[in-house]
Amino acid sequence: MAAGNKPQQDGASAPFFASDSAWPDDLVQVGHILDAWGVKGWFKVQAYSNQGDALFSAKRWFLKGVGPKAGQRELKILALREHGEGLVASADGIDDRNGAEALRGFELWISRADFPRAGDGEYYWVDLIGLDVVNREGQALGRVIGLIDTGPHAVLRILPPGIEEPAKPDQEKLIPFVGAFVDDVSLEARQIRVDWGLDY
Repeated sequence: MAAGNKPQQDGASAPFFASDSAWPDDLVQVGHILDAWGVKGWFKVQAYSNQGDALFSAKRWFLKGVGPKAGQRELKILALREHGEGLVASADGIDDRNGAEALRGFELWISRADFPRAGDGEYYWVDLIGLDVVNREGQALGRVIGLIDTGPHAVLRILPPGIEEPAKPDQEKLIPFVGAFVDDVSLEARQIRVDWGLDY
């Protein structure tokens, strides 16, 4: 069904879109759908890392399926709340357990514009990926290609200059994203300055 058509209200047969041409161009993957919850169309959500807060501020979620569930869908979120260590949500047009079960395994994306403003000294991972990393001596250490959540703090995954992705684990530099090592983060300059040597 085309993206411009009016969604059906039957949760079990709600439409999946064939094209994402009308979707925002700043979508960020923030989690995935785990399973149905209850019998009234609610479903469980697994949020990724520190981006879970963004789900509470976004009223439109975009789903992408892979493999046998290939397809795309936009959801209008009616309610979202914490449940145990996860989240449960309800959406317009998902009215029964069958409809919720049909969403199982779909990737969950939202617009970066819907993220709440980060606090002072706080950053969303998506904004750090791609930034250049230099040390106090002005030496280029590489580019952020990802982060690792260790619990107490995050760790930057740095791809050194001259190495192409995908890099082997022993080729990456790992720098804890804590004040002891990170001097400054400039999203405008797209650069992170750290207290870290080339040979560390």
